[in-house]
Amino acid sequence: MALTVPEPEPCAADERAPASVEAAFEALSAAAPKGWRVELIEGEIHAAPPPVGRHEEIVSELSGQVRDHRKDLGRYTNIGLSVPGASSTGKVIPDLAIAPKGSFDDDVDYHDPSSVLLVVEVLSSSTAGNDRIKKLRGYARAGIPCYLLVDRAADLAIRCTEPSGERYLCMSEIDLAKKVIPLPDPLGFALDTSQF
Repeated sequence: MALTVPEPEPCAADERAPASVEAAFEALSAAAPKGWRVELIEGEIHAAPPPVGRHEEIVSELSGQVRDHRKDLGRYTNIGLSVPGASSTGKVIPDLAIAPKGSFDDDVDYHDPSSVLLVVEVLSSSTAGNDRIKKLRGYARAGIPCYLLVDRAADLAIRCTEPSGERYLCMSEIDLAKKVIPLPDPLGFALDTSQF
């Protein structure tokens, strides 16, 4: 007697499989635990746990200093930005975004970055590669005038200005021990790093 094996039926999971990286990103974003950042950067999905400790102290200090210098600017943490990338969209969540107040007063999850004057990323071991390379390209492509990376481990900041294509034409390393990070116009003030 010969045994026959029936043709396998399509698996239910196959029917639910995302049709694109954007669909997979949306599904992962919806399922992520509270506080986790899920980003779509140059066609790749990245998830990072909520920042803690010194990281948050630096973001809080920067936000407060911006408030002290420029009352007309909003300080946004956990705001989603759509930036150009290798995929049709890039969806990132910078540690801090500075833009005129009211720039993000709608209900969308990811905003047009055209009003953003400054983005800040505080480097951590889990995000440093994206922050230094892929997000730098995305922020430059978006035309964000100033990108500031704070590298806690090296005690320095990298100030990127003059976006052109996929890069910033002017990049300066600033030793945090010097205590001051000058920000160019349209910001036009300096950050005090003594509290970092």
